[in-house]
Amino acid sequence: MASLRPLRSLAALAFAALSLPAAAAPVSGTANYIVSLGGINIAEMAVNLNDDGRRYTMDVSANVAGLGSIVASGTASAQSAGSSAGASLVSQKFDLTTRANGEDFSIRVAYAGKNVESFVVTPPILDNVDRVPIERSQLSGVNDFLASFVLKGKALDKSLCAQKSRIFTGVERFDIAMAFAKEDVATSQRTGYQGPVILCNVRYTPVSGHFTTSQVTKYLADSDRILVWYAPMKETGYYIPYRVLLTTTMGDLSMVLTGLKG
Repeated sequence: MASLRPLRSLAALAFAALSLPAAAAPVSGTANYIVSLGGINIAEMAVNLNDDGRRYTMDVSANVAGLGSIVASGTASAQSAGSSAGASLVSQKFDLTTRANGEDFSIRVAYAGKNVESFVVTPPILDNVDRVPIERSQLSGVNDFLASFVLKGKALDKSLCAQKSRIFTGVERFDIAMAFAKEDVATSQRTGYQGPVILCNVRYTPVSGHFTTSQVTKYLADSDRILVWYAPMKETGYYIPYRVLLTTTMGDLSMVLTGLKG
């Protein structure tokens, strides 16, 4: 019996090792997008995602060509970083900087345990009677905008659309609810992916920080045609928007994946 103890110990150790969760493989990839309004290209965007299995970083850069008086030309960059260990990305910081018409605008938000720890907007947005005040109680259980739309999952199926997010951008607090619409197939050779995709309907509900007189906010809240098609980011377990479509009074606002590396 004594001679069997080492074998039993080795078997117990092997069983314990097999019972441990496998470490997630590192992920690194870049997705490129074209944004158009009414069929006219107005911006190019690149999204870089890195994940070491515990933490992620996401960097977004955009060059906006503009469209007359409707969309100003300029540049924008955003960074999101936080925990990737769970079933979804959980932001710990979000930064946004834009430059248009010679003017800079920036947002810095810090999160702790899904709660807003601090935020700074430069230059500050002046409150007036038309702006819905942001209450401290509304800044718990929230995420940033980028982390909410890059999904983790086990398969490309309708469960990806079962998402509800409380989002704080540093300026506005709103809720997003997604619902499964249908399975689809991306076939265009001009895009960065061909294959099966999942279509989700998106509902936007403003909470605070918006202006009651904003026609854009009212339009988004009333819209039943905010659509996101999701595609796999290779074999990483990540799913990213293949296409985003929003109907506006000036035509369809569309964002389409044009390249995917990593």
